[in-house]
Amino acid sequence: MSSGSIGRRHFIGSTALAGAALIAPPAFAIETGEDARLDAFFERIFQRSLDRSPTRQSVLGIRRDQDKWDDVSEARELEDYRLRQRDHAELQEFDVAKLSPQARLSHRMFALQSERALRDFKWRHHDYVMTQMGGVHTRVPSTLTNSHPIATRADAEAYIKRLAGVEPLMAQAVARLRAQEARGIRPPRFVYGLVIEPCVNLLKGAPFEGEGDSPIFADFKTKLAAADLSDADRADLLARGTAALTGGFAAGYRALVAHLRAAEAQADGVDGVWKLPDGEAYYEVQLESYTTLPRKAADVHALGLREVAAIHDAMRAIMRRTGFDGDLQAFFASMRTDPRFYHPDSDAGRAAYLAEANALLDEIRARQGELFGHLPKAPVEVRAIEAWREKSAPKAHYRNPPQDGSAPGIFYINLADMQAQPRYQLAATLYHEAIPGHHIETCIAHEMEGIPKFRRFASIAAFSEGWGLYSELLPKEMGLYADPYSDFGRLSLSLMRACRLVVDTGIHAMRWTREQAVAWLDANMPSSHYDNQREIDRYIVLPGQATAYYIGMQTIVALRARAREKLGDRFDLRRFHDVALGAGPLPLPLLEERIDNWIADGGAAA
Repeated sequence: MSSGSIGRRHFIGSTALAGAALIAPPAFAIETGEDARLDAFFERIFQRSLDRSPTRQSVLGIRRDQDKWDDVSEARELEDYRLRQRDHAELQEFDVAKLSPQARLSHRMFALQSERALRDFKWRHHDYVMTQMGGVHTRVPSTLTNSHPIATRADAEAYIKRLAGVEPLMAQAVARLRAQEARGIRPPRFVYGLVIEPCVNLLKGAPFEGEGDSPIFADFKTKLAAADLSDADRADLLARGTAALTGGFAAGYRALVAHLRAAEAQADGVDGVWKLPDGEAYYEVQLESYTTLPRKAADVHALGLREVAAIHDAMRAIMRRTGFDGDLQAFFASMRTDPRFYHPDSDAGRAAYLAEANALLDEIRARQGELFGHLPKAPVEVRAIEAWREKSAPKAHYRNPPQDGSAPGIFYINLADMQAQPRYQLAATLYHEAIPGHHIETCIAHEMEGIPKFRRFASIAAFSEGWGLYSELLPKEMGLYADPYSDFGRLSLSLMRACRLVVDTGIHAMRWTREQAVAWLDANMPSSHYDNQREIDRYIVLPGQATAYYIGMQTIVALRARAREKLGDRFDLRRFHDVALGAGPLPLPLLEERIDNWIADGGAAA
């Protein structure tokens, strides 16, 4: 799961716009005068979006407004809506007939983004402000620890101002929560504890109560120690940082936690978004937005049931290959409990798991040239998820590298509970998140020249997560799953994505309860009851998002089969991949058009 794929429902959302700008001028190949005018229009919007998002500046390595946080108020969202209306109107002034094919695609993409964002503005209060999957409560520590370096006194001063600024930021977040609650929109009761816990954990340890250093204090101290500062400056900054932590930072989080605890008492145990005002219509919008296709819940549900049955059959074939004597459920139980499939739940076990991950990464890195004609420059590495967010974080995810090249892409793996990370799933997970998956897909787009930035940095779940799931299949075709058990691991992850089609629609359209959905996964998945519960909790707070993986993967596989059939001996897998990734993330209908055009051109090099 990429870090950019679980945000707001718009397939090219406002967050992606805010984060996509770079200081350097665009390398968009200008072919007509109208192209130049359109490019200037896109660039102006990006720079404006970047100016309005200090957090995204930090993520991109731009040290401009690094003492500020984003404005997350309702007033700012209304401002953004009016700006989007104005941009959409201005877009209509361009003469599409005078644009080059590349610029015409950009015009079409931006128009689709604008139309969807304007249409979906009415649903803005339906997206939960914060959940265990993310929100301003986790964005603050993530930005400080991962995207706010300290090399100078000015950097440290900015860090301290951000600490103090957490109090007004959380006041805005609480106001947004109150606005939702006034409309009868609350997440299910179980979500509150999962949001409160990481907030409380940030206030454990020095300079608060408890042993050791709190996560942010430890980060600040470590960065100060490594910075080129005098001892006097370092002592002064440490004292002021401590005061900011015990002041505005703590006050902001305590106010947020107090509100969440009070709101928790008013929450119910109903899980699907059908319970929200016009919730059924909202869910249909979510499905279309995440899949970029006009899909109905009943059709998605039926597809999921068919695919689950097919994958179960493939798993039975593997079961027979291993000589296992029993039915599929017994095989699932064996895979869950056999100690040979797990590293010990100890520091040594975690180190062994990371070593195994790095060996797999080295192996696929050495062969990535078999899959792509064009490879990104940015490196990728494996890291364990930080302890402070282990419980609420997913099992694995990918974080994009900053645009200044100061850090690699990161494949994060959650090692809080080693029983939740079977070794037979490691290879497929790594292929999905790193190579040939999210790292290749996102970095190729980010490093691309010749297209506008909103296309390079777009967040389209069906494309990105479809590519991630497709990337689990590619190493199978290369012979890289070393034994039937790792191939079972691949199938188990594919099964999970097929099951998502069933349970996501079950929860949000067919009114399944949380317990009913978990029980269905227990009956159909090899994963533990605990893992299945965490998965369902994710689908509950991100309605529709989980359906994008399988539908995106199916589309890519179908397009590859079409290209291979029509091109015959002229089909080249590397060229297919270069074409599929070579325009940045695309809605699936536009990806299909791009592949069809490539086929019509005879499968030439991208």
